[in-house]
Amino acid sequence: MHNPAPSTVLEHVSENLRRLRQSVGLSQTALAQASGISRRTIVSVESGDANISLSGLDKLAAAIGVGFADLVRDPTRESRSDINEVTWRGVSPESSAVLLCSAPASVESQMWLWSLGPGERYDAEPDPEGWHESIYVVEGVLRLTLSGQPKDYPAGSYAVYGTAQVYSYENLGQVRVRFVRNVIS
Repeated sequence: MHNPAPSTVLEHVSENLRRLRQSVGLSQTALAQASGISRRTIVSVESGDANISLSGLDKLAAAIGVGFADLVRDPTRESRSDINEVTWRGVSPESSAVLLCSAPASVESQMWLWSLGPGERYDAEPDPEGWHESIYVVEGVLRLTLSGQPKDYPAGSYAVYGTAQVYSYENLGQVRVRFVRNVIS
């Protein structure tokens, strides 16, 4: 989670990761082996001392057998589908990703509200085969690059694509870009 919200989401991840890992009977070492994330990183995340990438959280969630949203949601919130947590911040103060909600799919469906300040870029790692995203651009022009092929999407346009490939979001303009992103796994 590149530059997440100062404390809340890291606190949620710390608490949720520890609780969920223990509920399935995994040691930190076993979780490290199952997820491919180092034990040192897991210890640091659980203690609230370290940051971890969005794809790292995906790997931990899969190894525990839960959804990504289960790691980042406020554990005190009654609604399991309403999340509304900032989980990524860019260098620009105008750049952030807010996971708004999550609903079940084969595994999970997530709805995000993203914004990118001028010149900001987010590079994503490939997801497992069968995962998809849909985006809807609300403001500005979003450059979506799929496997090295860029295409610009102005406000009011949308795209649906498989994410088992390298992809990125970029704002090449002079104004903020805002878009809704749905992740289906």
